Amino acid sequence: MGVAQLAGMRSKDPNTQVGACIVSDDNKILSMGYNGFPAGCSDEDFPWAREGEETETKYPYVTHAELNAILNYRGGSLEGTTVYVSLFPCNECAKAIIQAGIKRVVYDSDKYNGTPGNIACKRMFDAAGIEYIPYSGSGRQIHIKV
Repeated sequence: MGVAQLAGMRSKDPNTQVGACIVSDDNKILSMGYNGFPAGCSDEDFPWAREGEETETKYPYVTHAELNAILNYRGGSLEGTTVYVSLFPCNECAKAIIQAGIKRVVYDSDKYNGTPGNIACKRMFDAAGIEYIPYSGSGRQIHIKV
């Protein structure tokens, strides 16, 4: 989870920094991602706003951390892997997680619990046999000077 949190720190989103880390059965890191604009879309040219005309907000442009981690992987299949994510996946990322063959989601925050998208996500995970587990910290700390 620490690696997912660190990946999230790369996000330029001033409100929500989400990170994801995909690991193999033996906990080797396979890929990471964070929420941001697609490659070639400058952080300076696209909006980070949360409110306003839809095309003037971040929502139609941002790629979520989980999808970025899936798309960043260049090693073949992700079948049977685990994704650690700092925020419970949205229903769109749930579809990508299922299609990629990821079998376990370990999440830190579930701040949208009970919303329609969150309910849809959990329903899909349940139907597809995806295990989703809240992260329970080890008590260890990481200190980074930035």
